[in-house]
Amino acid sequence: MGSKPNDSFIDPIADQVAIQRGVAVRSTSQPGSNSTISVVHPAELSSETQQTPGSLRMSAIAAMHGIVSSLWAGIFVVEPSAKTGIHHHGEQDTVVYVLEGEACVRWGDLGEHSATVRAGDFLHVPGWLPHQEINSSREHTFRWVVVRSTPEPIVVNLPDDFWTSTNSKPLKRNASEH
Repeated sequence: MGSKPNDSFIDPIADQVAIQRGVAVRSTSQPGSNSTISVVHPAELSSETQQTPGSLRMSAIAAMHGIVSSLWAGIFVVEPSAKTGIHHHGEQDTVVYVLEGEACVRWGDLGEHSATVRAGDFLHVPGWLPHQEINSSREHTFRWVVVRSTPEPIVVNLPDDFWTSTNSKPLKRNASEH
């Protein structure tokens, strides 16, 4: 067996896959395109994004930084002894990686479910799910890396009494609501 790849195998996929040193690498850009890797340094994060009371969202991978992507990513911070308002993210799925601290996450139609997440944990929040993050520590901030399934973050802040039994009505899950 020679070191030259079999051309009859490579030709049908040559437009999609490049063979480099015997390893297949999928190409996501066309030759001559303006695709590039983008780096956003901590000082360049922007809080000019939708917010929820009790927290701070800072965008990193977003159109406002000149980055064209099908995703949004940033940092989410909740200070000691603070909690966010009840909110959801419309159609967006959210994936979180906990960098530091610990948080209790509540969710559900009445806030009836909860889980504790700590540094090193991943968390998935499905679209439309009402939730709230609570930092019960009196000393430590919690900080997360957040990735959302669409390029612009959707944040729908709900009333403080959303989870009371008198205000418990299911969310309408249609695009016109956000």
